[in-house]
Parts: sequence; C-alpha cells; structure tokens
Amino acid sequence: MRVLGIDPGLTRCGVGVVEGVAGRPLTMIGVGVVRTSSDAELGDRLVAVERGIEQWLDEHSPGFVAVERVFAQHNVRTVMGTAQASAVAMLCAARRGIPVALHTPSEVKAAVTGSGRADKDQVGAMVTRLLRLDAPPKPADAADALALAICHIWRAPAQNRLQQAVAAHRTSGASRTPGAAGASRTPGVSRPTGPPGAPGTSRTLKGRTT
Repeated sequence: MRVLGIDPGLTRCGVGVVEGVAGRPLTMIGVGVVRTSSDAELGDRLVAVERGIEQWLDEHSPGFVAVERVFAQHNVRTVMGTAQASAVAMLCAARRGIPVALHTPSEVKAAVTGSGRADKDQVGAMVTRLLRLDAPPKPADAADALALAICHIWRAPAQNRLQQAVAAHRTSGASRTPGAAGASRTPGVSRPTGPPGAPGTSRTLKGRTT
C-alpha cells in the first residue's frame, strides 16, 4: 500500500509518501512541502497548492491519499486557509479516482505515538523511528504528512473490515421482502369478520354469497 499523506495549509502544505502494510516495517518514499507566498492572491495560492499536489501524484502514483480532517480553531483565518487547501487536495485525488481518507489530528497522534495529545516534537520523533530516518523531517508540516500516511496504513485494515460489514448488513437487509401482517389473502375472497353463522357475517366464495 502506497499512501500520500497531506497536511493541508496555504503557506505550507506538508506532503509525504509512505509504502508498506500494517504489521510490517514501513518505508518513506518521499517527503516535502508545497509552499505559497502569503502576499499572493488567494486564487493564485490555491492554484499553486493544486499544482504542487498534482506533481506529487504524478511522481509517486499513490493508491490512497490521507488528508488531515479540518477542526475548529480559535484563528478563523487559519482554519479557513486549511479547509481550502484540504478541499484542493481532495479534489486532486478525486479527479484521478484515488480514494481519500480523512483523519483527525488526535487519531494521527494516537496511531503514531499512542497518545492523542502528543505534541509535534513527539510526533516527529516517532515518525523518525518508525521510518528509520536519520533525523526528524523539517518543517513539522512534512513530519505531520508522513504521520498521516502511517496512520492510514495502520488503520485501513480495520476500516475496510468495518465498511465490508456495513455493506453486508445493508445488502442482507435489502434482500429481505417485508411480509404483510397476518396470513396471505386470496384475491376475490373476503374473510369472515366473526364466527361462522354469526349475524351480519358473510363470506364470498367463487362468486357466491353465503
């Protein structure tokens, strides 16, 4: 499994490619940052992010793309830029038919370090150890991108099993035909509304009324 992890951002968009399967040593294929100038127009910056991600997709041909899920922050301007870069990343992947997975920061931290509250230094240190690197990738956005890729590789088997179970449940539910309450009725035959022979009760059988 080859995964492109993307830590979205307008000024620095971290990108990292990791290859491997859960339970076995992982290999870093590449890591870097797509940068844009804060002085440029928003539209131009988004185009620059798109081009940068497209280059990584062209070069490494990942089977999956893992993007950090945007969460609320106190700085509205920052979260808006992150959300816009995240949308560009998902668009690039979807346009090529590459599956996209979103992981929250706490999910990534927990997967890589064992704690959902780990700081960036701890994440960088564990990424360095897991990928057998000489030093933590810099800047932190690059390390976060690799952590996203690692997180997806480790979580994908469990997610796939869950998705398969949900799909199987839906299929079995759709194959069941809801039965009508009570016994089936024969067209043209009315059932008695009371005991046989009771006043006001009639039965229609083969066109005859009794």
